[in-house]
Amino acid sequence: MATKVLVPRLGEGVEEVTITKWLKKEGESVRELEPLLEVNTDKVDTEIPSPTSGTVLKIEAQEGETVPVGRILAWIGEPGEEPGEAPEAPSVSAPAPEPVPVARASSPPQAESPSRDLGFISPVVARLAAEHGIDLRQVKGTGLRGRITKKDVLRYLEKAAATPAPPPPEHLTPDTKTPSHLTPATETPDTLLPHPLIRRQIAEHMVHSKRTIPHVLTVFEVDMSRVVAHREANKEAFARDDIRLTYTAYFLVAAAQALRAYPRVNSTWTDEGLILHREINIGVAVSLGEEGLIVPVIKNADRLSLLGIARAVNDLAQRARSKQLRPDEVQGGTFTLTNHGVSGSLFAFPVIPQGQCGILGVGALQKRPVVVADAAGSDALAIRPMVYLSFVFDHRILDGALADRFLAKVKEVLEGWER
Repeated sequence: MATKVLVPRLGEGVEEVTITKWLKKEGESVRELEPLLEVNTDKVDTEIPSPTSGTVLKIEAQEGETVPVGRILAWIGEPGEEPGEAPEAPSVSAPAPEPVPVARASSPPQAESPSRDLGFISPVVARLAAEHGIDLRQVKGTGLRGRITKKDVLRYLEKAAATPAPPPPEHLTPDTKTPSHLTPATETPDTLLPHPLIRRQIAEHMVHSKRTIPHVLTVFEVDMSRVVAHREANKEAFARDDIRLTYTAYFLVAAAQALRAYPRVNSTWTDEGLILHREINIGVAVSLGEEGLIVPVIKNADRLSLLGIARAVNDLAQRARSKQLRPDEVQGGTFTLTNHGVSGSLFAFPVIPQGQCGILGVGALQKRPVVVADAAGSDALAIRPMVYLSFVFDHRILDGALADRFLAKVKEVLEGWER
């Protein structure tokens, strides 16, 4: 009897995956636990192994398709064996789709019945349709048995954006048209660079966050003299343990202490009330170059020493760039830190991740002249290593005074670092 390959639950809160690449084709043999396909969830690529040895009899879900947990992906059996029939609905419960509004269509409707049965609509598809005002009855589904996938919606949006504007009315007078001597003799066509999956996910998350969260920015300047001295005195000792001591580790320790002092910052807004999180789980933005960025999470960051934080930063950043993170390692964040200063930026206005109260941006460390008090208490000029900290917060949760007290605590920890 043929064995069915199901979408596994890859982590808490993961309800669906996007198929990025099949590593085996129909008719090819596969060994038990050999990688069968690659899937993506929340910007993390994961290989799904074969549950048994045999031949790939039939592939039920195609590359680019988004499928819920429990859906049949493929059938594996003996050559010539008949695969079973894939069910219409997932074999385990999936989240109920959000209501899909029947709104304006951004491109001409296709020749389909207006009473068309949409069948199962995943939460991702429903959210995209709601955000862009799409009537899903106008979208042609290419998924299993005509189901509408995320890729179908994105293709529909691209087609709508590429639809040329209507020509100018014929009654326009000649002087309203472009003179022929201004028309270029030759035109170089523009290049269409398709969006990779991770860039689409980043765009979706960022747009949704800006639409739903009232962002407010506050900026503090911090004297990093004691942190610089501590790092210089200890980085060789850390290196002997194969740990690179970066300034990011210091900012994470300071943020964790400030979150413990001001638990309201470590919260999530809901319509029913404010959820104060027991754990302090800080996400750290890691750049993947042109591919985008990913935010692995350091769990219980307030319980870790500087050594433990530095080790976690090194490990997560290395595995993020080599695409070896597990799905649960990019989930559960209650606060986020982004060190945009590594590329020379002084301060920024980062976007708050969904479900969090704020994000801390760290600018470039620069030596600047500042006014300090000398031994006699008089003002004097000094050259100090300074950094701007940008705290963007959800104004539904925090007012400016509390946000400033939180950032002042971060500043206090850094400027008072013990030598």
